[in-house]
Amino acid sequence: MFGLFKKKSKKEKLQNQYNKLKKEAFELSKFDRKKSDELEKKADDVLKEIQKLN
Repeated sequence: MFGLFKKKSKKEKLQNQYNKLKKEAFELSKFDRKKSDELEKKADDVLKEIQKLN
């Protein structure tokens, strides 16, 4: 309840985006490999950005 209005840091936002992209890429890998690879590339770019913040 107390963390309800707490703003997320840039790192937390990027981590959520990375997790979402990885999950979508996994689901797409079952029937559309090309789109899955595109999402994996985007997820990799987000991961690199997260590592830059560290």
